[in-house]
Amino acid sequence: RTVKEMIRAGAGAVHLEDQVAQKRCGHRPNKEIVSKAEMVDRIKAAADARTDQDFFIIARTDAFQKEGLEAGADGIFAEAVHTLEDYKAFAEGLGGAPLLANITEFGATPLFTREELSDAGASMILYPLSAFRAMNQAALNVYRTIREEGTQKNVVDTMQTRMELYDFLGYHDYERKLDELFAQQRGE
Repeated sequence: RTVKEMIRAGAGAVHLEDQVAQKRCGHRPNKEIVSKAEMVDRIKAAADARTDQDFFIIARTDAFQKEGLEAGADGIFAEAVHTLEDYKAFAEGLGGAPLLANITEFGATPLFTREELSDAGASMILYPLSAFRAMNQAALNVYRTIREEGTQKNVVDTMQTRMELYDFLGYHDYERKLDELFAQQRGE
């Protein structure tokens, strides 16, 4: 059902993992994973439910296993890999199937470069929290300043301006299009 709903919603891919339902961060200790047979069943069920052959199924694993590929996954998400040599070994064991590297700050995996990961056989890289961590730190700075100083005046220079946001979003083009549509409705 999940795969069918994701396809219906317009998603292009999904990753399914081998951890038990009481999931932990992949970069934390004491993770529990399901049996190989259960992971294979998860991937087979997803592959069988696929109604769009272009929909990409990634088997996310917290163990060095390749059973997910044998069950019909299109790629592997190798979690908490420690070395480029481990990525190379993983990639070689996949026989050319896409390998996703999860490069998250402050985790078990070093912050390898795109080139290093590509050379090691990774064809996809995930940076899941980089922008969020930066935004969170910036928000903390702003709210601490407001709380301590009673104003945001001393941190305004760290903010994106309204015009920078509008330019980035193409907001003025959007407004022009709205004006055109409203003018047409009014018969102008």
